[in-house]
Amino acid sequence: MTTPTYRNALRALLTPAERRLFARLDTPQKIQIFIEKMPPNFELKGETCMSPRRMLQARACHCAEGALFAAAVLIYHGTPAWLMDIQSLPSDQDHIVTLFTQRGLWGAISKTNHAVLRWRDPIYRSARELAMSYAHEYCLNGGKKSMQAFSKPYSLQRIAPKRWVIAPEELDWLMDKIDDSPHVPLAPEHALHRRRRMARVELKSQDVVEWPVPAARRVAKTK
Repeated sequence: MTTPTYRNALRALLTPAERRLFARLDTPQKIQIFIEKMPPNFELKGETCMSPRRMLQARACHCAEGALFAAAVLIYHGTPAWLMDIQSLPSDQDHIVTLFTQRGLWGAISKTNHAVLRWRDPIYRSARELAMSYAHEYCLNGGKKSMQAFSKPYSLQRIAPKRWVIAPEELDWLMDKIDDSPHVPLAPEHALHRRRRMARVELKSQDVVEWPVPAARRVAKTK
């Protein structure tokens, strides 16, 4: 649960323009639309992990940056929010989403440039049930399914809002904390090894993108 003390501390950090924006994004659906309209951060000048303030200044975000922004806006409105880290094979990329609940059911806000690993309606009875919905979408370019584990819901309220909402520096330390937090295996190892590769028609969905991928990034698959 978002405490009033934490919510008020976060609100006090924001500029008037940031407060107006946050106030306007008063539902998870509106937050999702906002980050979908924001161009992806393709990290052409190197890896980043920007705070919500820096993300708004840059006018671009990748999944982790979008997840942090979504969590900040939810907390601004007093809505409980958690991050979930979805871990993949080392040859793929991990993905982070923002979890929320409505009437006891779980949903997720997700920033991705692909037609997969996106928003989840609040219809899931548990965070695990929601996480499992990503399992059949997560794959390598050749069709090998690559999702391995997912974190237990990670609350940002254990960290002072000043350290992650308006920080000028990269938040790699926060990503390390989430990466090191307790994770749950997707399935037993023997079951993961027996997963069927995606069919050709399923793989076509992996090529659908919302924003054109710069030539410099086409060699790598980005979430």
